[in-house]
Amino acid sequence: MHISRRMMVATVLVTLIAAFVVAPVFSGGRSEAPPAAVRDTLTIAIGAEPESLDPVKMTSAPAATVGEHVVERLIYMEEDGTLTPMLAESWSANPESTVWNFEIRQGVRFHDGAPLNAEAVVMNLRRFVNPEVGAAYAFLLGSVQSIDAVGEYTVQLQLSQPFAPILSHLSHSFIGIVSPNQIRDLSPTGTFEIPIGTGPYKMDSWNRGERVRMSVNNDYWGNVPQIPNLVINFIPESSARMVALETGEADAVMFVPPQDAARLDRDPNINVVNQTSVRQIYIGFNNQKAPFDNPLVRRALNHAVDKQAIVDGLFQGAAFVADAPVANAIFGHTSAGPYEFNPQRARQLLAEAGFPNGFDMTLHHPTGRYPLDSTVAEAVQDMLSDVGINATLETREWSSYLTFTAQPVDQADYDAYLLGWGTVTLDSDYGLYALLHSRQWNPNGNNRGFYRNDRVDDLLDRARVETNPAAREQMYGEAIRLIWDDAPWIYLYNEGQINAVRTGVEGLIHHPLENLSAWDAYFTD
Repeated sequence: MHISRRMMVATVLVTLIAAFVVAPVFSGGRSEAPPAAVRDTLTIAIGAEPESLDPVKMTSAPAATVGEHVVERLIYMEEDGTLTPMLAESWSANPESTVWNFEIRQGVRFHDGAPLNAEAVVMNLRRFVNPEVGAAYAFLLGSVQSIDAVGEYTVQLQLSQPFAPILSHLSHSFIGIVSPNQIRDLSPTGTFEIPIGTGPYKMDSWNRGERVRMSVNNDYWGNVPQIPNLVINFIPESSARMVALETGEADAVMFVPPQDAARLDRDPNINVVNQTSVRQIYIGFNNQKAPFDNPLVRRALNHAVDKQAIVDGLFQGAAFVADAPVANAIFGHTSAGPYEFNPQRARQLLAEAGFPNGFDMTLHHPTGRYPLDSTVAEAVQDMLSDVGINATLETREWSSYLTFTAQPVDQADYDAYLLGWGTVTLDSDYGLYALLHSRQWNPNGNNRGFYRNDRVDDLLDRARVETNPAAREQMYGEAIRLIWDDAPWIYLYNEGQINAVRTGVEGLIHHPLENLSAWDAYFTD
């Protein structure tokens, strides 16, 4: 339910909180809101445009931030990691945890008037797991064998074996429920631009490259938002986003560069919001392309990059050096690093690999998707040059970037790419299986670097079905140590979030999963 989502990050994310200097989230409960809003439009500026707003085609946090206002899922993950009812009012499982029943909320209608019922949910979930559809996140429901309506408002999932993270996976924004009218006649590869959901806002328009406009759903089943209109602008350049905030063109912005935070905080018209995150930024290698098919080369480049200097110099402490492929607040995390910054060791490893004079490569990176992403790429380029690696930088618009780095192995022409991954289920299955299992190679997965280690595959497979948490942690610990030594990535840093909001705007939810949610927002001026 979109009710009282103003919980401070607590138990599940306590480790991340300790790692960052976290300022209070500026918010207020609904009881503080005035009787009526003076203004009628809230404008939020984000750095990247969604690649799609069709849940089965969505692959990024910008898509989730936009889409969650319109399309809802069965379960919601609160700010402290608690799972609460959304479109499913309750759920239960058999003793073996292989049969799950979900009771669907009654009296809910989609924006086109179609009723929400078990049949509508089944249609969406079946589409999500249909291999012909090719959803990149189908692994979220990987052990589900059948999806059926066993009553007008009861959905039953039958699993081939127990699946430990099933409930947290069902809270994922990409398992969204759209109107059956929208997908009933779609071909497996068909899609749509404007989603029709059950959410607190309805989507009015999407001007590609510019903005999305939404209006309030006055028939919403929960608390109807107080602000009638919501606009989300796409402004890749961080400096332009900050100007939009300072001039009042935007009411809130995501991903404030750390060097701008203090200046904005001195502005009496702006509140800076520091929040934790579960995202790791990394540079993935094409592990099937020479010379990156050699682990000595991959380790060398890890030793060549001074991650602490990036964290201290660029992020001013609002991030910390990665010591595993998942952040330390994630279930199953084990500290395996970090790689020591040691250019001499990097040169030795390169010589052992047959590259005493280094080599040329291309490093692809986005612009505006992550805080300082272009600047980080430039810093890495400079550090690699010190050990003889001539890295040429190339960037693309976000949607094109995702497409470029999603090619199958026989068509993937890239050497290395900068990306981030937020383990939004707070479980290592989502952080490791999705990115590092060989069954998740492009184009129908997220293993864009084509990493393969049979022992890692086996551990990740067994951890998915193991119901004993201690045993799962041991499996993930071994897998993380193997992955760390294989070095399929340059492990960079785990980032924090810095957002900013103009005074007079309250109730925005700055979620640790990197969503900025506006359904509880209201104006005080």
